[in-house]
Amino acid sequence: MKMRPLFLYVNPAKSGNIAGAMKRFLLASLCALLPFGLSAQDATPTPPPSPNRGIWRADLPGGTFVVALSSITSISSHEYVVDNAARVTEVTIGTSGAVVARFYFIEPNIPDAPSGIGQSTINFVQEKLQEGADRSGTDAWKKVVKSYPATTHAHTVEYRLDSKTALQKLQKSAETAWLRGGGPTFKP
Repeated sequence: MKMRPLFLYVNPAKSGNIAGAMKRFLLASLCALLPFGLSAQDATPTPPPSPNRGIWRADLPGGTFVVALSSITSISSHEYVVDNAARVTEVTIGTSGAVVARFYFIEPNIPDAPSGIGQSTINFVQEKLQEGADRSGTDAWKKVVKSYPATTHAHTVEYRLDSKTALQKLQKSAETAWLRGGGPTFKP
């Protein structure tokens, strides 16, 4: 904005009306100041940016994951069976950096009995195994387990979720934030 100097000289000898000259001076002064902060556009303040604009954050029992949305390269989900003992449902977030984030739900891989015969026995055994693990303090089904140094230095961060539903909500939250450029913090 170009500043304009304001000069107004009132010669009382030539101007028979000093009051009129002063009014013109005040009016000209106010008009000169208008561009410097009294415009109508400045009347409404600009809202502050969203605190999560450009990032996605997940606060989980095992830790916190924060990623710049611009560095996400993929979001995927899949299921697999490990050593015929566990069924894993996993959501993976790939980034342009060195870290890959894996979020998963794990459950024992107990096949359904054929034609429903003996299914109650299989369910009973599964419940007893879970009860035994809970009593002994073995929480391998609830925690991320890593083998040093192979898995700890694989440039992955891993988080266990308590249910498949929570995992699906996490995936939806990450995808929505990625597509919209931001979103609320995910908490299961």
